[in-house]
Amino acid sequence: MPAPTSPLNRWRNRLRARRIRVAWRWYARGYHWGKRALDLVLVVPALLLLAPLFALVAIAIRAYDGGPVLYWQRRVGRHGREFDFPKFRSMRVDADALREQLLARNQHGADGVTFKLRRDPRITPVGCWIRRTSIDELPQLWCVLRGEMSLVGPRPPLVSEVARYTLAERERLSVTPGLTCTWQVNGRSEVPFPQQVAMDLDYIRRPGLWADVRLLLKTLPAVIRGRGAY
Repeated sequence: MPAPTSPLNRWRNRLRARRIRVAWRWYARGYHWGKRALDLVLVVPALLLLAPLFALVAIAIRAYDGGPVLYWQRRVGRHGREFDFPKFRSMRVDADALREQLLARNQHGADGVTFKLRRDPRITPVGCWIRRTSIDELPQLWCVLRGEMSLVGPRPPLVSEVARYTLAERERLSVTPGLTCTWQVNGRSEVPFPQQVAMDLDYIRRPGLWADVRLLLKTLPAVIRGRGAY
């Protein structure tokens, strides 16, 4: 049998554990505010600089079929809070109505949590270009400005996707969702859903501003390569 721990050692162990909890709490708080500061420092000038590009994309989308410029979805953020999620519209106006007809061709499996299709017939010519360059995602900078998203973090899922999550997969909702993430710079839509979850959980469990900066630096080359951008 193990030797009994003395009262003094038990007190020291409790004190050590308390110090670790306090230190981690302060680290997490500093990381949260540092991450928010990084978002604002980068997003505010980005929105100003990208305004002319936004105008050109809006004109192109409207000129093609006269439909709305933005496509809005309800997405799930930190701790399950839902928010309105904008993208430049890259599909036909009736794309949602046609989705059911395409489920059997889902590249993530007919019963997959997420839906991805390499040659989706609903995508317009303008949409093909803005998806290939990831320009369709840029309106989400507004969500970052509002604090609903961050520049780096797990991508925000659809409400219907979260309804199918396991308890382990719901850990993705423990942090603020992001514009880019680990699997976004490592193949995007080509990464199977279970691997996406594994990458997101690894990111969540090892937080750090330098990790965020590294992912941001990897995002531009990933966008240029266009792997999995469909």
